[in-house]
Amino acid sequence: MAPILSRLRNNPGVESLVCVTAQHREMLDQVLGLFEIQPDFDLDLMRPNQSLAELTGAILKELEPVLAKTKPDWILVQGDTTTVMAAALLSYYHHIRVGHVEAGLRTGDKWQPFPEELNRRIAGVVADLHFAPTVQARNNLLQEGVRPESVLVTGNPVIDALKTIAERPYDPAGGPLAEIPWERRLILVTAHRRENFGRPLENICQALREIAGTIENVQVVYPVHPNPNVLEPVKRLLGEVPNISLLDPLDYLPFIYLMKRSTMVITDSGGLQEEAPGLGKPVLVMRAVTERPEGVQAGTVRLVGTAVERIVAETRLLLEDRRAYEAMAKAVNPYGDGRAAVRIVDALLAAG
Repeated sequence: MAPILSRLRNNPGVESLVCVTAQHREMLDQVLGLFEIQPDFDLDLMRPNQSLAELTGAILKELEPVLAKTKPDWILVQGDTTTVMAAALLSYYHHIRVGHVEAGLRTGDKWQPFPEELNRRIAGVVADLHFAPTVQARNNLLQEGVRPESVLVTGNPVIDALKTIAERPYDPAGGPLAEIPWERRLILVTAHRRENFGRPLENICQALREIAGTIENVQVVYPVHPNPNVLEPVKRLLGEVPNISLLDPLDYLPFIYLMKRSTMVITDSGGLQEEAPGLGKPVLVMRAVTERPEGVQAGTVRLVGTAVERIVAETRLLLEDRRAYEAMAKAVNPYGDGRAAVRIVDALLAAG
């Protein structure tokens, strides 16, 4: 959202207000600082071991007074978090128009990813303008009966943000990346999705152990999500493995620096499927389905599931077969040209 906020801030005809729920407090504050965003409303709703129902109820209760006070013409929500779903629904209750950024992503399976697939579908039912990152995302919405004139293909502003931050200098010495052996081939790993909790995540850890132990000259670098369902098995299974670096969650600037220096990415994330190809990095996605099939079709992304043998085999292929690696690394990123924010703000202004 940062590129959109910057564009709105610089438009004299617009008053823009920022409200955060702090659903991910540990990740939010550093991004706000990096992009120089000062929230007008910080609801600070995250609590330990909070259920989805408790979080949804808290968002509805605490966001409502903000809407009643500010009475905005538009609310912009981005992506597929519980915050997006609840904010869109509350906007509907208050007759406020909704613009959904990163609209139209679908797997077709309401349980994968959970709960994101339903979150974005509900936002899609409510939204008045849908800012689809790709033609495929637009087609998904049209197939669901959304009016064509309300859907715009804009690209994803995550690429706008990536381009901005990738150009900034960063010195890893003395920071969280100080101990990384940069001379090795780095494999950046993220894994934290709810549907992978339990046995799938243990399989992922077993695959990483095998990769680190059997492939020459590699270093697996894994910033570990603080959720106990992730942190406990990862520390237990990977904590003492040579050639594996377990890090605390990284701020965005060092994370992008690490991705730039990595050879490849292994993830179950959504956004990384867009960001890594923007830096020419092949991505193996440890999921059965993806809401971003454009990357698979373009050749920048490959679905590998969570079976140990498949993860290891696909990683080995990329690291040992130069032609296979180049085919993914040099494929064109289908998620935008870095001008999504311009198109989104122009559409909002045109809508009045």
